[in-house]
Amino acid sequence: MTTKGTPGRVIRVDEETWTAYEEVCKAKGLSRAADLRVYINQQIAAHKRRLRAEATGS
Repeated sequence: MTTKGTPGRVIRVDEETWTAYEEVCKAKGLSRAADLRVYINQQIAAHKRRLRAEATGS
């Protein structure tokens, strides 16, 4: 458990990519964890929109 109350997750990323990703996130003013949460939530929202569209036949 992390200090912020959310469980930690383990992912495998090579060192070069992880370091470059840190630079990208710093430029965006986000931690890598925060940026990953933003991406995950965007993907969930997009999936829900697709499901709704399929259900209504749009």
